[in-house]
Amino acid sequence: MHKTIPNEASLTIVVPIYNEADSLQTFLPDLLETCNKNGWSVVFVNDGSTDDTAQHLADCMEQGFTRVITHKLNRGYGGALKTGILAAKTSHLVTIDSDGQHAVSDIEPLFRFAVEHGADMVVGDRSGAKGKTSFRDLGKWLIKGFTKLLMPLPINDLNSGFKLYRTNLAQKYIALCPNSMAFSDVITLAFINQRCLVLEYPISIRERKSGRSTISVQTAFDTVMEIINLVLLFNPLRIFLPLSTICILAGFGWGIPFMLLGRGVSVGAMLAIVTGLLFLILGLIASQLSAMRIGLIENAPSWDNSNE
Repeated sequence: MHKTIPNEASLTIVVPIYNEADSLQTFLPDLLETCNKNGWSVVFVNDGSTDDTAQHLADCMEQGFTRVITHKLNRGYGGALKTGILAAKTSHLVTIDSDGQHAVSDIEPLFRFAVEHGADMVVGDRSGAKGKTSFRDLGKWLIKGFTKLLMPLPINDLNSGFKLYRTNLAQKYIALCPNSMAFSDVITLAFINQRCLVLEYPISIRERKSGRSTISVQTAFDTVMEIINLVLLFNPLRIFLPLSTICILAGFGWGIPFMLLGRGVSVGAMLAIVTGLLFLILGLIASQLSAMRIGLIENAPSWDNSNE
């Protein structure tokens, strides 16, 4: 038997939109009906769309539980999500894509699951959804594998756009996130690294019926770079310590045979050892800077979204 969601646990749905006029025709009615029935708020962020998105959203502004924020220029997927997250005033929020691939019916069980387990973030897990394999799936697998080399990863679907957050934490950690598509990956890793309770809940996925995805090879490259930046922020020794160890061991491995043969100290060996020591020193300095920056983020005042 499900627990009743307490009154203080309220919800805002954040929907970033960029040129999704065709998808909105089928997506909006279902979303508005569900939110009206459950008493949820909705924040639509029109991220500089050049199609008829604004016209479709104009009708939503008449609803008392909706808010439409328009960017004059496109800021990117992450930029749109930041605006929506900062505008949320409820205890929890859900981000959901506007392309019609996410099922609105999954929001309520996701919310209930989060409240029952006291989760700080719940990721909509698409791994059980059936679909055609593609280069995008390969890219996701590679990014996930690379991430596991750098940090613990207790979830399967790292870059799912369907997520539930505790609003105060999301508003705090978006300062670490990019404006690009890598936002979904980076904010999840930020929650995990800050020892927040991050859980997964299975969701269904529909095929895109209209519009075109903006995800590309460049998106994957940007995501990898942002993950590296995040590791350097939270745990720089995770990168510098292995590099230091490899260089020092290589230096000793190269230099010891020369010394045993009575040929003195190898210049190459000394260079490798010194390089390893430099990596270690850089890692220690980066760790101190990391602790200072994280402290500033943790102690930052609440975001003021009154001017959004």
